[in-house]
Amino acid sequence: MAHRLRPVGLDFIDTAPVRLVFAQEISATPEAVFHALNDDVPGWAEWFAAVTHARSLDDGAGRDIRLKGGGRFRETVIAAKEPEVYAYRVDVTNAPGARALAEEWRLVPTGTGTRVQWTFAADGTTPFRFAVKAARAGLGRAFRDAVISLDRRLARQD
Repeated sequence: MAHRLRPVGLDFIDTAPVRLVFAQEISATPEAVFHALNDDVPGWAEWFAAVTHARSLDDGAGRDIRLKGGGRFRETVIAAKEPEVYAYRVDVTNAPGARALAEEWRLVPTGTGTRVQWTFAADGTTPFRFAVKAARAGLGRAFRDAVISLDRRLARQD
């Protein structure tokens, strides 16, 4: 059953009760990574293994995301500052116990590549917060695998 979450802004990324932060350096430029995140939303399903469907909504202001295992998210983009940051909040989800969710992708140039930092910010019931914390290692692996896959995909497009 889908339910509406509390609308949050960019400040939630820093103040959420649960924050998981992961980082990975890749060879793609920040501009190329930003383009993949912001402009090629359907492409997420090709490089982020957990994503089975990704669709841009409302001329890029929103997203419809489906995950393996049946997770569904209707999101609103809350920051799209090229080439530095891409962030969104979840407005509607079927994840039980969630009250507020937001994610931020921060892109920092490193020589000829990019340091990609992903922050997963969450609030919810006590069991939900516990489950998110318990999923830290798996989310970290999923992030690293996704960013490496994205880097390979972007290298093939050059």
